[in-house]
Amino acid sequence: MSSVTLTNVGLVYPDGTVGLDAIDLSIADGEFVALVGPSGSGKTTLLRAIAGFLTPTRGSILLDDTVVADSRRSVEPERRGLGMVFQQHAVWPHWSVERNIAYPLVLAKVPRAERAARVAEVMKLVGLAGFEKRNPATLSGGQRQRVALARAIVGRPRVLLLDEALSALDEPLRDSLRLELQSLTRSIGLTVVHVTHDREEALALADRVVVLDGGSIQQVGSPVELVTRPVTAEVARFLSDATLFVGERTAAGFTADGHPCTVPGSVIECGGAAMGGGTIAVLPEDITLSPGTGAEMDAVVASSLYGRASNDVVVHWHGISVRCRVPGRRYLVGERVIVGIRRAMFYDRGRISSVTSATVAP
Repeated sequence: MSSVTLTNVGLVYPDGTVGLDAIDLSIADGEFVALVGPSGSGKTTLLRAIAGFLTPTRGSILLDDTVVADSRRSVEPERRGLGMVFQQHAVWPHWSVERNIAYPLVLAKVPRAERAARVAEVMKLVGLAGFEKRNPATLSGGQRQRVALARAIVGRPRVLLLDEALSALDEPLRDSLRLELQSLTRSIGLTVVHVTHDREEALALADRVVVLDGGSIQQVGSPVELVTRPVTAEVARFLSDATLFVGERTAAGFTADGHPCTVPGSVIECGGAAMGGGTIAVLPEDITLSPGTGAEMDAVVASSLYGRASNDVVVHWHGISVRCRVPGRRYLVGERVIVGIRRAMFYDRGRISSVTSATVAP
């Protein structure tokens, strides 16, 4: 397996659109890294640059110590030794499962006996032993995606690239395949770069998560680091559905602009001792609800979804939709509640990334 190193990688399209801007990222041998971000953030562009489908206009991409792309040259995708699985599995319907999986080995002119042994090995790994002669049309969606995964790893790739590889599957099949994918990649030590729009999937699978926006990296860290210590208010909002309030911080606490939200200083966390204007981000699990009205702190339940560990509740609080995860009692739509905040993260204006609204969509 291989490491991946991107140094100051930039990519500008012919029309002037910036796809990637100053990307510095090191992925260790055997590491599982997920790329997440809103639409247009650059996550798929970054994956395609690693794959060789796009050439950076500056910077360099290395596999181990070998430069595979810079502003002067780019090694062809088929010569990079990578495996790739797309959202649409692209299994050829006129070939058997076995022949689909063997195709990369045929292209590489691997001898027939070795080819058969490697195909049998990988089919066992992905749980398809006994399916060798099956027509792909007779398989379920999850089984066809396993065929695509087997085809991607049968050539023993240096790095496995996943482009929304599980998003076309329905739950609970997708959840089951996530567990299998994690177990498989760990067992054979694969280096994996996984693009997904599913934040829960990224946090569940990856050793580290890379959050992108506008073609730039906003934060890189373990799932725990990103959820508990987001570096900007926007990362907190995107990754954890945090509610943002713009206002003023003093020694006594935080007061929102034009809104009754006030937070005592004892529950505010901040990377520095900054005071003055800024934004607080409040995670859904850091909001408490209690029945009744309490002057300016009362809100109305807009939606309430049952969950096994906690209920996902959205309340309308003086013009702002606030997402909460509350255990125990399930609140009813239309019920009036009092909002409490037991923890908030403060970001001074110098650390705020494109904060334009304090509203989280319900």
